[in-house]
Amino acid sequence: MQRLQPLYSEKLIYNLRGGFLVRPLAIALTLGLLGGILPKIEGQLPELQAFVAERLFPAQFDQTVIQTILSTIAEAVMTVVSIVFAILLMSLTLASMQFSPRIISSFTKDRVTQWTLGIFLGTFSYCVCALTFAPTFPGRFPPVLTVYGATLLALMSVAWLLFFIHHISQAISVNFMVDRIAMETEQVIDFVAPRPRNDQPPLPSDATADPPTGAPIVCPISGYVRYVDHSRLVRAAVVHRVILTVKRRVGHFVPNGIELISVSPPERLTDQLAADVLASFDIGPSRQLQQDVEFGILQIVDIALRAISPAVNDPSTAICCIDQLGRILIWYASREPQPSRYYHPPGKLRVVTPVLGFERLVHSAFDQIRSYSKGDLAVCLRMMRALTDISMTLQDSPSRRVLLTLGNRIVTGAKATQEHDDLGELFSRLLALQGLAASA
Repeated sequence: MQRLQPLYSEKLIYNLRGGFLVRPLAIALTLGLLGGILPKIEGQLPELQAFVAERLFPAQFDQTVIQTILSTIAEAVMTVVSIVFAILLMSLTLASMQFSPRIISSFTKDRVTQWTLGIFLGTFSYCVCALTFAPTFPGRFPPVLTVYGATLLALMSVAWLLFFIHHISQAISVNFMVDRIAMETEQVIDFVAPRPRNDQPPLPSDATADPPTGAPIVCPISGYVRYVDHSRLVRAAVVHRVILTVKRRVGHFVPNGIELISVSPPERLTDQLAADVLASFDIGPSRQLQQDVEFGILQIVDIALRAISPAVNDPSTAICCIDQLGRILIWYASREPQPSRYYHPPGKLRVVTPVLGFERLVHSAFDQIRSYSKGDLAVCLRMMRALTDISMTLQDSPSRRVLLTLGNRIVTGAKATQEHDDLGELFSRLLALQGLAASA
């Protein structure tokens, strides 16, 4: 059985862009290196020492004072770091309990939080390295510029702490949180569907034909499909002269031993081909916003479902989530969908893969909210408005009929729990949706 080889370059880029430890560690190492190098530079430049002694350091403090200043700053900064971690953990706990555990990944990718930890840890590293490498024997002028750098970093840390507290108070606000998830989801849409609508050339004539059957390649581990390198799959198919049919799309869970790819013709399946194909997949224990558009939508849906639950009863939060879901679907509808078939050379089918269609995305966004909000007229009205806004941006009638069907279900559910006299606005919005569907 072949072992799954992770996509190291893609994972590294994704972690550099949003990893929680990468940016703080880089800042801490950079400032620590600066704290170790700066004292040696000062010691090798007598002219600089003379200028500093005359202009910047007239008090002529000895080495003991310098060491006291650096050690005091290091101790104070580490105390503040513990406070920052306490604030961060409290925010994560509150957000996880009040909204959804899935949004923790959004907090860890927050750049302000990463820069906060990086600046504080970097200031501590700077002071420790300066204490380690600074000259301590008498007769040498103390590294004044190094001390000034530590003082400047300490003042910067105090100012940044105030900014971080202000940022956290906004970050745990549901409007800010849902807007950030929607923005990240739009970035994923741009990544998987970079072309604007109507900008893609027509597909070959066999675009709707059933893919050929073949020999299975099973998944060697259990987990969620988080990333698929389609260009790598195409190269493997060209080299081995086969057609690859992917059975699970990004976001699906694949148990160990279940078929992940089918190879046609089956007699060309080799161990080398299986290894090359499996190396194109990144499978892990949790879903990620790397290629998974649906995962971003499900995070917002989770927040909306908790808001309309009887224990919380916060329709305003659910309405905010519906607005952002409409925004995401409008953005998704403005892009050409990800191709399900890849050809090389043109006309020669190489890879067939399942993709997330507009209809599936609409149901993921609104079906659960519709089911749990039948008794809340305000939420139903906002869903109808969101469907109307989405329909106004569409040109094809099949997509508008999908929205109309969902609108009929919303009205049918509201009829069962609401008085008929209260449904006038809901009926008028349904009529508007029907008019848009008829005009397509």
